[in-house]
Amino acid sequence: MRATTIHAPFDMRVEDVPDPVIKDSTDVVLRVLRACICGSDLWAYRGESARQPGQRIGHEFLGVVEEVGSEVTGFDPGDLVVAPFVWSDGTCAYCAEGLHTSCPRGGFWGSVGSDGGQGEAVRVPFADGTLVRLPADAASDDRLLTALLALSDVMGTGHHAALGAGVQPGSTVAVVGDGAVGLCGVLAAKRLGAERIIALGRHTARTDIARTFGATDVVAERGEAAEAAVRELTGGQGAHAVIEAVGTEQSMRTAVAIARDGGSIGYVGVPHGSGTGLDLSVMFDRNIALRGGVAPVRAYIPELLPDVLDGTIDPSPVFDLTVGLDGVPAGYRAMDERTALKVLVKP
Repeated sequence: MRATTIHAPFDMRVEDVPDPVIKDSTDVVLRVLRACICGSDLWAYRGESARQPGQRIGHEFLGVVEEVGSEVTGFDPGDLVVAPFVWSDGTCAYCAEGLHTSCPRGGFWGSVGSDGGQGEAVRVPFADGTLVRLPADAASDDRLLTALLALSDVMGTGHHAALGAGVQPGSTVAVVGDGAVGLCGVLAAKRLGAERIIALGRHTARTDIARTFGATDVVAERGEAAEAAVRELTGGQGAHAVIEAVGTEQSMRTAVAIARDGGSIGYVGVPHGSGTGLDLSVMFDRNIALRGGVAPVRAYIPELLPDVLDGTIDPSPVFDLTVGLDGVPAGYRAMDERTALKVLVKP
């Protein structure tokens, strides 16, 4: 089969690789129908996250089950399924608590020795604990299939941030970051009943999506100017809930500065850069809570899936460029140059 591999910074290739096969009795082999490029993939692309030459890449995908291991009970060949960005056994204490990302037997797609989602097929370990079945007729609805793909990562991650930030009906929410996760954070905050949602972002095409997702205000400034703008919009108090979806020191500093005393920050931006930007004494004095981390999206898919199926939420607009598998290297360039928000891949 063909799959995307990374060989060095900015060196993405689509190559022939061995077809995936059942190795363990709990595996399935899945034929990929939709995949995509994540903002976090760019850290490997830019050389800021180490990868071995030839390593697979991609962690967001859905597809059709082609083969099942002898101990798989929940799936049959032909089933349409979505895969969260981490596989998990579904039986350990962490999985039972809804923290599938801490499963001792779990792992990330594209890690050394595993398949990546940006390819024609994937071997899925612990299929019963990892995959979620989708309605078969969704395969014939292109928009719906694209919306369902967002459940593999960005929609669940935005939801995780909103929960960490303590979004409640009637609350004021500020979202730092206008990438796909930040935009899905807007959508999640609206779904949870936020009354006012302030989106921080400078790219009009993205903030236009934020408005369609439920943002009531847009702040284009950065740094101290952004902090002042949010304070002005909130009568000097700041937001009850802040979603941090970038992961830089500056974005975290902004998140702390625009939070209301007694408020909460839900952080899901993959940390990079120097330091955390956290001043614990400020957070202590102002009773600001901080919650978040790697989103256990497997726990959220059953909750979010019905709302995607009935159109209550539609994250599909975050995908603004579509490529075939051969176009994946160009897709990385487009996202790196910020001419694309999130690239959809149709193998």
